[in-house]
Amino acid sequence: MNIKRLREAAGMNRSELARRMGVARPSLIAWEEGKAYPSTANLIKLAELFGCSVDELLGRDRSA
Repeated sequence: MNIKRLREAAGMNRSELARRMGVARPSLIAWEEGKAYPSTANLIKLAELFGCSVDELLGRDRSA
């Protein structure tokens, strides 16, 4: 997942993104480290927040 890269590009720290997502900071850390995955609803919310597609969040190649 590209959550960490997108978060850093947006100039947000983990606490800020967790607050904006309405999730606990440890949950966000687990997503960034690949130890857990966001729900479909949270993937959509992340995509809207970062102005990208869910495919981009998941690291999928859009040209394939």
